[in-house]
Amino acid sequence: MAKRIEVKDLNLYYGKFHAVDGVSLTVPPRSVTAFIGPSGCGKSTVLRSLNRMHEVIPGARAEGCVLLDGEDIYGSSVDPVSVRRTIGMVFQRPNPFPTMSIRDNVVAGLKLAGEKDKRKLDEIAERALRGANLWTEVKDRLNRPGGGLSGGQQQRLCIARAIAVQPDVLLMDEPCSALDPISTLAIEDLIQELKKDYTIVIVTHNMQQAARVSDQTAFFNLAGVGQPGRLVEIDDTERIFSNPAQKATEDYISGRFG
Repeated sequence: MAKRIEVKDLNLYYGKFHAVDGVSLTVPPRSVTAFIGPSGCGKSTVLRSLNRMHEVIPGARAEGCVLLDGEDIYGSSVDPVSVRRTIGMVFQRPNPFPTMSIRDNVVAGLKLAGEKDKRKLDEIAERALRGANLWTEVKDRLNRPGGGLSGGQQQRLCIARAIAVQPDVLLMDEPCSALDPISTLAIEDLIQELKKDYTIVIVTHNMQQAARVSDQTAFFNLAGVGQPGRLVEIDDTERIFSNPAQKATEDYISGRFG
């Protein structure tokens, strides 16, 4: 069941450096939210904070609340590993385990969690590969290395691996930036399919992509050199691109800066 995310007054730090200041936003269930903005404004930092990947970096910390259906994922009793199972992540560059078979790539997380039933693992691998629109392309070579696939196929394999553990939320950090245009369109079509079952947040530098795939768009910007990134505004994507409330958003979208 896809879940709602609420971020309340989130401040993010790398050591003493204040990277992101006071972000508050809501992500509805079964929707796509795009984060846009110039480089260094904190988009990916905020994205990584949504499943506690931010704190993996030495010295990094978060202050504020990230609620998943009302439960604070930063609560003292919450296990970060369980958070990352519930809120999956797809990275900028495809990162399959190159020598591991396609099938074993998909079920790696489940095997790590102790699942040993081969039939169950096979069923989940097929379901996840179908969910990632990859099954028909790889069903006859499931035992071949995942590193032998094309870049676009590798990225869809990573999406299959993420959804195999049945998360509630999918985070995507520029998932198409390393892909050719045809593979990019395949991933965009897949995102539209996946939002029927998942809450999706995507960081993208491609504003046309944000306009194509997202239901709402959040624009982040820097207050100045050495200043933390801030959320300038978040609204329905159509409104952000046609009639934004803030001049800085309009300037960025129209290409006046960034």
